Amino acid sequence: QVQLVESGGGSVQAGGSLRLSCAGYGYAHCTYDIRWYRQAPGEEREFVARIDSDSSTTYADSVKGRFTISRDNAKNTVYLQMNSLKSEDTAMYTCTSGRCPGLWGQGTQVTVSS
Repeated sequence: QVQLVESGGGSVQAGGSLRLSCAGYGYAHCTYDIRWYRQAPGEEREFVARIDSDSSTTYADSVKGRFTISRDNAKNTVYLQMNSLKSEDTAMYTCTSGRCPGLWGQGTQVTVSS
């Protein structure tokens, strides 16, 4: 069964850090192109970051300089290191595969208190 599983969410104070993980199971190629999205209550889902098969990265302007996306191919896992967190980063974070359409994880909640 092919799936993406997120972990690492939690509650932190503003200025703190969290590292999210997106682990791929089933087909390794599904983790070659991973995108993170987030959705806050009452808001639309928004793009956060992407890492491609050549490890090139793209970030939303709102997280540039604070978030870093990386990968560990041996573990079929993509990480999202989030530093200097702000209350507006509070959301459900979900990863999805650009190589395996329709494949989404279940999400992990990030709550940042000011």
